Amino acid sequence: MIRPARPADAEDERAVERAAGARFGEIGMPHVAAHEPMSADMLIGYALGGRSWVATDAVDRVVGYVIVDVVDGCAHIEQVSVRPADQGKGLGRALVARVERWAADEGFSAVTLTTFKDVSWNRPLYEHLGFTVLGDAELTPELLQIREEETRRGLDPGTRVCMRKQVGPTR
Repeated sequence: MIRPARPADAEDERAVERAAGARFGEIGMPHVAAHEPMSADMLIGYALGGRSWVATDAVDRVVGYVIVDVVDGCAHIEQVSVRPADQGKGLGRALVARVERWAADEGFSAVTLTTFKDVSWNRPLYEHLGFTVLGDAELTPELLQIREEETRRGLDPGTRVCMRKQVGPTR
């Protein structure tokens, strides 16, 4: 089930991200696996702002989540994570679809995100969901700022891509 995140979900979301992030250590990206999730206070802010959803199991335990920002007039997926034991069940796809519905309902023309280009559960998955890679000339000012921030945090810009999916009419 996908439902709006609640402030009380924040620590569970952090645990999901830690578990999901550990997979990066298995593919030679220990610096990504070691990255600490967003603070509980920040996640609570997303929940209170109506820009966060969780995937839950049959007993309402959080097993995945997504948070969204607004970047250059588009909905922007800041983070999406699914607990490893629950990956491959369509929960990530459902969370992204929920963001797309929200974005369209809010009048945004597109959903954007940044991700690793050569990690199988990143760029290829988003392409399968209808996202396209943006070329450098297509990057908007705030997407460029996000890439610069990722670089400052130690992510190699050569391993990253910005992606976009149209969900409504172009403004």
